[in-house]
Amino acid sequence: MSHRPIYLDNHATTPVDERVLAAMLPYFTEHFGNPSSINHVYGWETEAAVKKSREILAQAINTTPEEIVFTSGATEANNLAIKGVAEAYFQKGQHIITVATEHNAVLDPCKYLQTLGFEITILPVQKDGLIDLNLLEKAFRSDTILVSIMAANNEIGVLQPLAKIGEMCRERGVIFHSDAAQAIGKIPLDVQAMQIDLMSFTAHKVYGPKGIGALYVRRRNPRVQLAPQQHGGGHERGMRSGTLYTPQIVGFAKAVEIALQAQATENQYLTQLRQRLWELLSQLEGMYLNGHPTQRLAGNLNISIEGVDGAALLLGLQPVMAVSSGSACSSATTAPSHVLTALGHTEKLAYASLRFGIGRFNTAEEIEQVAQHTISTIQSLRKQKTLV
Repeated sequence: MSHRPIYLDNHATTPVDERVLAAMLPYFTEHFGNPSSINHVYGWETEAAVKKSREILAQAINTTPEEIVFTSGATEANNLAIKGVAEAYFQKGQHIITVATEHNAVLDPCKYLQTLGFEITILPVQKDGLIDLNLLEKAFRSDTILVSIMAANNEIGVLQPLAKIGEMCRERGVIFHSDAAQAIGKIPLDVQAMQIDLMSFTAHKVYGPKGIGALYVRRRNPRVQLAPQQHGGGHERGMRSGTLYTPQIVGFAKAVEIALQAQATENQYLTQLRQRLWELLSQLEGMYLNGHPTQRLAGNLNISIEGVDGAALLLGLQPVMAVSSGSACSSATTAPSHVLTALGHTEKLAYASLRFGIGRFNTAEEIEQVAQHTISTIQSLRKQKTLV
């Protein structure tokens, strides 16, 4: 069997935890019923499994099971939240606020709404990736209906001040949506304390299966209305029609359950690995840490490197490790990361960047090996003068 590279791209996706897979397997074969088939035991079994899973996910963010709407992933959840609010509240206002470093699954729906006449304010970020709350305050208008700001950035790992944003939105009667795809199971999330009205999340960033996500939709104080974006059957309180994918839902809940149980110890472990990696890499000159040094995901290290070509760097690293230079969802594009350019980087420096996504199954020995090979690759490229 050939040696496989060390996997350090856990922000793109994570391997399915064996405990998650074990929980899912019976629902592919033995318990295969449609949870909407309420007239026989096959449907009752899967309906019960979905109900239990919904309860687990609700508890994870301090809400009720009825407020969890299952989707195919965070991208669909973001689209449902943003377009659903726009369509439901367009008579109240047509102004939406978001941030330059959001995932494209938020920015692209906003751009689409612009073609329909909505006005979008895209706030810049500070050099550390955090938003300026003063700028947010000034951006509110009488016709603002929605603010969409992510919990944890998928590239630089920065954690935005959700509770303060939620307070500002609630004071003005504006709906607050947060993309928490990278945050669920990794940081404490409480939609009541943070005054969040809509929250998107997904399973495959937290050692669960791909193809399943959810949207939290507040039912009271205030009750949030959403126009469905997918029709046919009236599933999920009429917000998202389609037969529920029971094995994926069970796996999603199990993954989040495991993550919450291990959150404190896992974050401590990942922080140690991240700090060790940065300690070794920062010994080289011309190394820049992207994002706030501490207000970030425990397993995230994003750096920019002077004096190297980004493509040559990734090519040199590939035999030993699997890392990325930005979001997996935009890796096919030739443009530099919009997140890094939003931090003020030149295109040259943005291209020459690495995102290390350290995960549950990485070891201290792997981090040492990764650091050694990264340093030697950078030194070799600089020596060869392969500059952009």
